[in-house]
Amino acid sequence: MKTIRYDLDAQGIATITFDEPGSPVNTMCLAWQDDMSEVVARVVDDSSKIKGIVLASAKTTFFAGADLKGVMRLTPADAPRCFAEVEQVKKNFRTLETLGKPVVACLNGSALGGGWEVALVAHHRVAVDDRQAQFGTPEVTLGLIPGASGITKTTRLLGLMGAQPFIVEGKTFGAREALELGLIHELVSDAARLRDRALAWIAEHPSAQQPWDDKNYKMPGGTPANPKIATALTVAPAMLRKTTRGLYPAAEAALAVMVEGALVDFDTALRIESRHLAKLATGANAKAMISAFFFDLNAIKSGQSRPRDVPRSRPAKVGVLGAGMMGAGIAWANASRGIATVLKDVSLAQAEAGRTYSAKLAEARVAKGRMTADECDALLACITPTERDADLRGCDLIIEAVFENRALKGEVTRAAETMLAAANGFATGVFASNTSTLPISGLAEASARPEKFIGIHFFSPVDKMKLVEIIRGQRTDDETVARAFDYVQAIGKLPIVVNDSRGFFTSRVFGSFVMEGAAMLGEGIPAAVVENAGIQAGMPVGPLAVLDETALSLSVHVLEQTRADFASEGKTYTASPGERLVELMVKEHKRAGRAAGGGFYDYPAGGKKTLWPQLKTLFEKPNVAWDIAELKDRLLYRQAIETARCRHEGVLTTVHDANIGSIFGIGFPGWTGGALQFIYGMGIDAFAQRAGQLAQRHGAGFAVDAALLQTLREHEPRY
Repeated sequence: MKTIRYDLDAQGIATITFDEPGSPVNTMCLAWQDDMSEVVARVVDDSSKIKGIVLASAKTTFFAGADLKGVMRLTPADAPRCFAEVEQVKKNFRTLETLGKPVVACLNGSALGGGWEVALVAHHRVAVDDRQAQFGTPEVTLGLIPGASGITKTTRLLGLMGAQPFIVEGKTFGAREALELGLIHELVSDAARLRDRALAWIAEHPSAQQPWDDKNYKMPGGTPANPKIATALTVAPAMLRKTTRGLYPAAEAALAVMVEGALVDFDTALRIESRHLAKLATGANAKAMISAFFFDLNAIKSGQSRPRDVPRSRPAKVGVLGAGMMGAGIAWANASRGIATVLKDVSLAQAEAGRTYSAKLAEARVAKGRMTADECDALLACITPTERDADLRGCDLIIEAVFENRALKGEVTRAAETMLAAANGFATGVFASNTSTLPISGLAEASARPEKFIGIHFFSPVDKMKLVEIIRGQRTDDETVARAFDYVQAIGKLPIVVNDSRGFFTSRVFGSFVMEGAAMLGEGIPAAVVENAGIQAGMPVGPLAVLDETALSLSVHVLEQTRADFASEGKTYTASPGERLVELMVKEHKRAGRAAGGGFYDYPAGGKKTLWPQLKTLFEKPNVAWDIAELKDRLLYRQAIETARCRHEGVLTTVHDANIGSIFGIGFPGWTGGALQFIYGMGIDAFAQRAGQLAQRHGAGFAVDAALLQTLREHEPRY
């Protein structure tokens, strides 16, 4: 056997040790599946000599789960084989747990997905009391379901209502919570004590069976036949559909397996589970979500976008220029990770107001029990409000977060840059701009050290948004990029690295989304239809609502700055139909966005926002024909094509930065796997054909040429 070691000692203890060669973790790869069948056969042969079975791991964690690269290679034609394989895995599991011998799992670390399903084979689970260890079945977050008996067993252990958060939502849990739930039975202080406790339990329980194999077993809370459960289940699908919008089939399948399985015997429930898993694992949605939320996310977390051969760093002191909502949010992000932060504004009162933002966030956490009063005080002590440049002296990093005005940014850069940390008479600190649109290379002209000037683009609200876009200017060196990357990871956020251009990546693609929505409105399509098209496609909110939140006036300011920049180069910038409509809204109708009192929406005090009634009079054309599928395609294809252009032009340098940046930065639907995976999942040729149809009807924004297609083919991921 390659992935499993089997040992039967003189005391009758059979130890099954998982140890996949050449891998830091154990997975349910094909070799493991074969080995599991072999080891179970040996256990059966030795059953007369066995007094107990111990499941253990030779890795630093117990078991990681399925072989996701193998899943990525599956096609719909593989569904029967997939079903047969998972059924064989479950047959092996059932053989062990029904042998009449006590089985104990020694959980020396995390056990997630299929790994937790391996742990559920045991009658008794002992785990190390480690806050870092995580357990559970989060498969739904990857477009899959727990298919190796996880749904069936968890439902029977916790009941239909109790199991839902862990199955349908994919919620994971730590060792202490697992103990409280009864999913882990015993905790030990360190891994060295696991085996002793396992042997003690085996000695005390010479025979064992699973709860559901007891003839007196009853499902906690009752089956779907119970009136209370039945009432809850009548609304559960509708509530789930409200969350998933029908775009995440795994969550709906998980709920179906729970309910259907609770109505039948255990072995039939297992087959129901296998059928649903086979369909999901061989479908497009699982591949898209695994690509993004496993492979792409891990690529970023492991630093694949970070320049190599640069030592890791962590800033001890960070300066933030501008204490408005963005600057205050950056100060919070720093302080919440214990980084000393100087928050500067033109007056001490404004700087202190920025610190108050963090105080409100921290106090809310204290009120909810998510933070202690001492932790709150320590966090706020990290933020020093000031109006003096001198207080920035010694900062390893200074981030300007002032208004999007090139002259203003240049002024604060020159004033604050001299305060950066220095050694041996030379500045060692890095200066960053939080601009969302202005080219970094142009802003770096105000810097005495453009090679140490970089863009660090946060998203609002900073305390909630995980993504940070790092923008390399034309003269930015590798060390500066690496230090920016390390800083973003130090504050617990996801860094993507892009090259300089107007709008960079996220703002540029975000602009294509909202302006396509505005263009639809300008064509006479009802505003409500435009908004619903965005929501049905899977965007968090519709394009008009997003424009209101980010301020129509800001879009107009960016448009004017773009016109000015083009003019300075002797060129003329032609605004898109969407840009012209937004400019009309601001300049003629005085609708500048939510912060200004109203834009595409009205915001009544104490009430829900409603679409501005005048939109119907000003823009809607009753006789305009529209098709919701076409509108959804326009919103998604326009963003995907703009992302592909960014990759073709070298603004983006990796597929994983494109996918994660689009999902976490601009809300591109997670079900697609990201803006480039949306293309790859559909197939490049099929995508190009549909894009061509849209280009004929809706303009050059949808045009895809041969060079762009070649770039897509060159960088298509292989698994």
